[in-house]
Amino acid sequence: MRDWMKKNRGLLVAMLLTAAFLTANFFLLSRDNYYLFLVPLAILLVALFVLKLETGLLVIALLTPFAVDFALVPGMELSMPVEPMMILFSAVFLFRVLVARTYDTRILRHPVTIALLASLAWMLITASTSQIPEVSFKYFAARLWFVIPFYFAAVQIFRDRSRAWQLFWCYAASLVVVILISTAKTLGNFHDLQTLHRVMRPFYNDHTAYGCVIALFLPVTFHCLLSRETKGWLRLLVLAVMGALVTGLLFSYSRAAWISVLAAVAVYVAIRMGVKVRWMVLVFAACATLFFVHQSDVLYKLGKNKQDSSYDLAGQVKSISNISTDASNLERLNRWASALRMFSERPLLGTGPGTYQFLYAGYQRSYQLSTISTNSGDKGNAHSEYIGPLTEQGVPGALFVLAIFLVTFVSGVHVYRSAADERVARMALAFTLSLLTYYVHGIFNNFLDTDKLSVPFWAFTAVVVSLDLFAEKKCIPLSSSRM
Repeated sequence: MRDWMKKNRGLLVAMLLTAAFLTANFFLLSRDNYYLFLVPLAILLVALFVLKLETGLLVIALLTPFAVDFALVPGMELSMPVEPMMILFSAVFLFRVLVARTYDTRILRHPVTIALLASLAWMLITASTSQIPEVSFKYFAARLWFVIPFYFAAVQIFRDRSRAWQLFWCYAASLVVVILISTAKTLGNFHDLQTLHRVMRPFYNDHTAYGCVIALFLPVTFHCLLSRETKGWLRLLVLAVMGALVTGLLFSYSRAAWISVLAAVAVYVAIRMGVKVRWMVLVFAACATLFFVHQSDVLYKLGKNKQDSSYDLAGQVKSISNISTDASNLERLNRWASALRMFSERPLLGTGPGTYQFLYAGYQRSYQLSTISTNSGDKGNAHSEYIGPLTEQGVPGALFVLAIFLVTFVSGVHVYRSAADERVARMALAFTLSLLTYYVHGIFNNFLDTDKLSVPFWAFTAVVVSLDLFAEKKCIPLSSSRM
């Protein structure tokens, strides 16, 4: 402890001065000047990011599950305290890169980075042609302060693999606390589905985002549970985390999250059997094509299912294919249909990033409305990580999203099949399968405009890219391992 205090003497002094400043503000200044409280905290955060950039990233990950939306100024909400921290982190990181010039340029040449940079460039172009420019530029700025810390900075930081594990467990530890709180609120409300959909508030806006993030953490946690490096009391601790995640997933009542976990299991089996990525992609493309070719017959059969969403798990599973009476499914189809009508008017540039929820009301049709439909634009977006960009950024925007997902998946499988160290291979597979749960969940919902999902999603993507760039490989042909 004494050695740690000596090494971090400057940080301790800064914390003491901050505490003294806050105390003086509380007792001596008017309560109307509460914004002054942010000044020393901002200075402390800048000092932390300058001196301990890696630690700053961990602190943000630890706080993200507890963050809540707060309007600092009218008309602009930020997730407090993490989004201001991301903005500060991004500024400090970019300044360090420009001054020190120590950034590894191999990161910028990686296919995932190229796809991400192309996506950001196109997002900026479509923001300039947006139907609501102020919304689109805010959306673009938020995407920047999500990806700069948790992708561009993280890829280099995760060269030390222990940092990747530290970030994973920082977020996971806080997530488990949220799950325990939400599960405690669930007890006694099993017969009230609407209450069950809100027990995770204020930490997560709804049960779908809550279920999505839990699904995202399950494959990596399961990997840690089975790892030979996890021994003794540590295995018991991981087992407890696994139990909390499974409990949270079941009581999230998120059907999309359940489907995404099953999809990850199926892909895991395919990868272990040696199936090439190209065949997995072809099977998925064939299934999608068959659906669109025979959609009338498929929708007719799905329309005969009358099982609504239910607090009963079996009933909830049966309701997945109910598109005749289930309000959630009907509303999703309504959002998709509205999005496609918007897309047909502006197929190249779209309506502008982040604008869907403010514009889609006029594209709804009365015969497609559900009991939860709204014209106020306050209940979410297009409910798809693929259709949303298609509507807001046109065909190129959707293709860039697909490229990021596909190239990351290919890179993860490549590392698994080519890494010289078996531990690196298993780590790459675990994080790739975790990301796959989001790729599947993205068919039904989109959450990359929120800090809750962007932080782990881009961090996990950074783990895969970092392993692909910096882990030692076997001497095998690149084509046979990638595709």
